[in-house]
Order: sequence, then C-alpha cells, then structure tokens
Amino acid sequence: MRLKYLIVFLLVLALTVSLFAGCTNKSQKLTKINFIETVHSIFYAPYYVAVSQGFFKEQGLELVITTAQGSDKAATAVLSGTADIGLQGPETTVYVLKEGRDDYLVNFGQLTRKDGSFLLGKKPEPDFKWENLRGKKVIGGRPGGMPQMTLEYILKEHGINPKTDLTLITNLQFTATAGAFMSSDADYVALFEPTASLVEKEKGGYIVASVGASSHEVPYTTFNARKSYIEKHPDIIQRFVNAVYKGMLWVDSHSSKEVAEAIKPFFPDADVDLMATAIDRYKSQNTWGTTLKMKAEDFDFLQNILLDAGVIKEKVDSHLLINNTFAEKAEKMIKK
Repeated sequence: MRLKYLIVFLLVLALTVSLFAGCTNKSQKLTKINFIETVHSIFYAPYYVAVSQGFFKEQGLELVITTAQGSDKAATAVLSGTADIGLQGPETTVYVLKEGRDDYLVNFGQLTRKDGSFLLGKKPEPDFKWENLRGKKVIGGRPGGMPQMTLEYILKEHGINPKTDLTLITNLQFTATAGAFMSSDADYVALFEPTASLVEKEKGGYIVASVGASSHEVPYTTFNARKSYIEKHPDIIQRFVNAVYKGMLWVDSHSSKEVAEAIKPFFPDADVDLMATAIDRYKSQNTWGTTLKMKAEDFDFLQNILLDAGVIKEKVDSHLLINNTFAEKAEKMIKK
C-alpha cells in the first residue's frame, strides 16, 4: 500500500515539475522582434489586438515596437536591419525591387485592403460628390505616398485633374494636417482615424466621404521583411503571421466597442466611444477582412496607381513581392 502511495506521489510530483518547467521555459523562450509601423493608427487595429490579447506571446514572440512616421522611413529601417519586420505601404517594396537590390523586401501578409483615410469638409454634405472638389483647396498627404496617390487616382476617375482643377496642399507633416485644416481657409482635408472622428466631434469638420470606400481594393498596408530574413527565419515569420491572423479573427468576431477597449492601451488619451466609432467605420467597409493572403491582381492594381502617379514607368512582377505561404499555413492551423 505504501509503495502504491509512493508511486502516485512521485507521478504527481513529476507532473507538477514538468508543468512548472514548461511555464518557465515558455517565458524564457520569448523571441524579441524589432518591429516598425508606419504610423500609430487605429487603422492597424488587428495587430494591436494581437499584442493586447497575448497572441504574440502565445507564439513565443515579443514585439519591440517603434513608429516611423512614413512608409519610406519604415522600409529604410527594415532594409538596414534596424527593424526585423515592417508594416507599411507595399509600394515601398516595388521601389526597392526596381532599385535592383538582391535582398529586396517581400510582403508576407496583408493587414489592410483599402485606403484608411476619410475626406472632411467644413460643412455637412449628405449628397457629397467628388466633383464638389473642383476649384477648392484640399489638404492631402505627402507626394508619392499611397494616401495622396489614391486620392489623386479617385479624382482622375471622376474627371478631375489634380494639378489644374483644384489646389492640392501636399507639403504638410502627417501630424499637422488636421490643425492646418481647422485654422485655415482649406475646404477639405484627408485624415485617418481617430483624427477624423476627433475633428468631427469637435465640430472642426465633417466627414463627407470615405477614400477607401471610393477606391479599389488593394494590398494597402502589408507586413514585409528582407528576402534573406524570411529565408533564414521562416519559423519566426510563421509565428508572427499566426498571431496577427488570430488578431484579425478576434476583431471580426467582436464588437467595435470591444475592439476599442482591447486596443485602448495603445491610445491612452483617446476616448473609447470615439475609437469604437472609427473602428465601426473601418469594419463597415471591410478594411481588414479575415485573411492575410494577397492577390496578385490587387497588387497589380496598386501598381496601376503608381504608374498613374508617375512614380514608376513600368510594373514589376507582383509575384516576386508576394509570399502567401505563411498566411495559407496559418489558416490551416487556426480555425475561424
């Protein structure tokens, strides 16, 4: 009888030690990833959710996050090795490939599939038409950036010449456009969330149109890394994608208010209800979806915008810049 109790005791002790060791190893095995985002915006909600809900830690990863304030700066950080993984407009990956670099940037996951900016005017316009911008002063984004190029593409689709039919202001810093709009004689401004909703709440302007809803679906913001980094660390990339994918599914299955509360730590000064309004706007136009996979035809359309803007003279092979392997594997491993 004593032998029986001794065996049971030893089994329980072994199980306890094993569980404790497993927990200890799990905490010790977190791999730090130097991660750089283009800007700090609710537009990137699913990845913030992946951090706040512990999905990266579940995958044994810890993100060290920095904000570049520009896709070009984010791409430079990844290329130089300062950052391991970047989140920016994939137009930068086109530019890098066209430079002839052997170790170019490859997109391995799509976070947003539409432009995230909204057009605000000085007064409500329930019957807004893009043709209303003729002869007006509009504050846009920086030249060569996706927000500005998308805006100009939409204008052209509506028969408006961005150079002659209106005055486009493109020399302001990203963080200065809202203030400039409210304190100047500008008629319209293109803003991302939560700034757009904040300006509207303060009666400094009124959202009259969604740039994303008015444009085509494209891989607007993507996760990318150097080709060599992906080849050397496929396990890290897979775990990274798994975490973001879980974040996307979480956003899709929870209310805008719940998402706002989940990402509040990233926006401590923002009002939760205001954030929920912004998230609801993004959800209603399917900004995120439930897949990180990219379509070559959507990437080609992105290049059409670049061609139209005159920043490239010919397209590159989109397939060279897209790697859906990790996104496809994540969808097989993690069920909706």
